[in-house]
Amino acid sequence: MTPCLIFISSLIIMASALLNDSCVLLRSRAMQASSTRYTIFSLLFLIALINYVDRGALSFAANAISQEFHFSKVQLGAVLGYFGFGYLFGSLCGGFLADRLGTKKVWLMAGILWSLLEIATAWAGEVGMALFGGSAIMGFAALRILFGFSEGPAYALMNKTIAHWAPDNERGFALSIGLLSTQVGSLLTAPIAVGLLLLTDDWRMMFILLGAFSLLAMLLFARHFTDTPLLHPRANAAERQLIISGQKSESQHEGALPWWRFFTSRTLVCNALGYFSFLYITFTLVTWLPKYLQDNFHYDLHSLWYVAMIPWSGACLTVLLGGRIADRLLACFNNLRLARNVFASVTLCATACCFMAIPWVGSAAGIIALMTLGNALNALVNNVYWSVVIDVTPKASVGAYSGMTLAIANLASIISPMLSGWLAEYYGYNAMFTVTACIAFGSMLAMTLLQPEKRLQAEAPTATAQQAL
Repeated sequence: MTPCLIFISSLIIMASALLNDSCVLLRSRAMQASSTRYTIFSLLFLIALINYVDRGALSFAANAISQEFHFSKVQLGAVLGYFGFGYLFGSLCGGFLADRLGTKKVWLMAGILWSLLEIATAWAGEVGMALFGGSAIMGFAALRILFGFSEGPAYALMNKTIAHWAPDNERGFALSIGLLSTQVGSLLTAPIAVGLLLLTDDWRMMFILLGAFSLLAMLLFARHFTDTPLLHPRANAAERQLIISGQKSESQHEGALPWWRFFTSRTLVCNALGYFSFLYITFTLVTWLPKYLQDNFHYDLHSLWYVAMIPWSGACLTVLLGGRIADRLLACFNNLRLARNVFASVTLCATACCFMAIPWVGSAAGIIALMTLGNALNALVNNVYWSVVIDVTPKASVGAYSGMTLAIANLASIISPMLSGWLAEYYGYNAMFTVTACIAFGSMLAMTLLQPEKRLQAEAPTATAQQAL
C-alpha cells in the first residue's frame, strides 16, 4: 500500500508541477504583446499598392488609346492629368472624413468606388461620345476625375491609421512599409498592365480585370481591419498597452485643431511644398516613362514590361531604408531637425542632380540608370513628409492635416502630366527632365525651413476666455 501511496503522491506532485509550469507559460504568453499591428501595416501596404497599380495602368495603355481616339501628346497629357483634379479634392475630403467617420468606413467607401470606376474606364471613350457631343476626351476627363477623387483619401488614411496603430519608435518603420506601396506598385504596374494587355490583346479588358481584383481585395480588408487597437479582437492587452504607452509625443487630452491653423505653421506648409517635389517626380515617371521609352528608344510591349520596372527597383529598397535612417538619426542624436530637415534637403539636392544630368546622356542604359538613382533618392525621404505631420499635429487632427498636405502636394498630379506633355510636344523630353530637376531644387530649399520640434497645440478654453475678457 505504501508504494502505491508514494506513486500516487508522486503523480500529484508531478501534475502540480506541470500545472504550475503551464500557468507560468500561459501568464508569460498573456503578457507577451500580440503582433496585430503588423497585420494592419500589411493591409495598408496591400491596399495602397493596388491603389497605385490601378492609377498607373492607363500609362501602359496610352499608345493604344491615343491611336484609337487620335490623341496628340498634349491631349494625352490632359487625359493623364485629369486624375489629379479629383485626387486633390479626394485627398482633402478623405482626411476630414477620416477624423469624423473613422478610417475603416472611408477606406471601404473609397476602395469600392475606385474599383468600380477602374472597370468603367474601359468605356470612357464611349461615355464621352454618348454624353459629351462625340468628345471621347471628355469621357476620359469625367471618369478620371471621379477615379482620382476616390483614390485621393488613401495616403491621408494611411497616416491616420499609423497614428493610431504605431508606437513612436516604430512610426518610421510603419510609414516606410505603407509608403513602400508607392514604389512596389509603380514597379509592378509594368508587368501587370503589360501582361494583361498581351494576354487579352484588349486595353479595355485590362481595366475590367484590375477593377475586379481590387473589389476582392477590399473584402479581405473589411474582414481584418479596425480603426484602433482597442477595437481589434486579435490585439491583446499587452499590445494595446505597448502602442498607447509608446505614443508619448502628445497629451491624451489634445483636441482637434481648426483647418486654418495648418497655414499658420511654417513647418506644415514647407513640408507640403517639399512633398510636392516627391509627387511631381513620381507622376512624371508614372505617366510619361512608358511613352518616353517607346518614343525615344522604340521599346515595344514585349520589352517595355521589364525596362519600365528598372527605375522603380532602387526606390523599393530606399523607401524602407529611409524610415530606418530617420529613426536611427532621431534615436542617436535626439534632433528632429537633423532627422527631418538635413536628411531631406541633402537627399533632394542629390535627386535634382540626377534628373538635371539626363539631357546630357545619350544612351538608354545611362538614362535609365540616372532615373533609377534619382527615383531611389527621391523615395529615400518619402516617410519624412508624413512623419513631420505626426510630429507637429495632435492625433485628432492628423487625418485632416495629412489630407491638406496631400492636397497641396497633389497639385503635382495635375501639373506634372500636363506640363510634361506640353514640354514634350513643343520642346522635347529633355525639357521635361530639366523642369523636374528645378522643382526638386525648390523643394530642397523648402525642407530647410522646417521647425519639426514646434508642436501645434490646441488652445485651452480657459486661455480663450481670459483673452476674451
